[in-house]
Amino acid sequence: MRTKLAALVSAATVAASLMAGATPASAAGPCGSGYTRVGVYAIPSTGTRVGTLEVHYNSSSRKNCALTYGYGSTAGTTTWKSVKIMVAGGGWWDDVDAGNYAEYAGPVYVSAAGRCIDVEAAVKNKSRLLSGVHCG
Repeated sequence: MRTKLAALVSAATVAASLMAGATPASAAGPCGSGYTRVGVYAIPSTGTRVGTLEVHYNSSSRKNCALTYGYGSTAGTTTWKSVKIMVAGGGWWDDVDAGNYAEYAGPVYVSAAGRCIDVEAAVKNKSRLLSGVHCG
């Protein structure tokens, strides 16, 4: 009995160490390595939520990144999703991604060191605009 128990414990330990050592390709996150999520926002800001806007920041590259995900009935289903980002008050979107996506629109990026950003996201016919956010 002890031999079987020792064998089971040994096998479990080996399996756990193999799983811990395996790093999935997506471990860096959708924006890439070095990005930290700094904001999560419901789309729209009121009413029935259909999506999520995420904003990420990389302190090394000093870039912001944004993505739009579906939520509820739009999560994992091919629906219109878009995301736009720019230096606040810039007048023109620096980076845009839009289309019929199952998972998410983006990532989109902007270098805004020492500045604020504007970001807009949409899922189906609902949207969310954030102006002058994530300054720094």
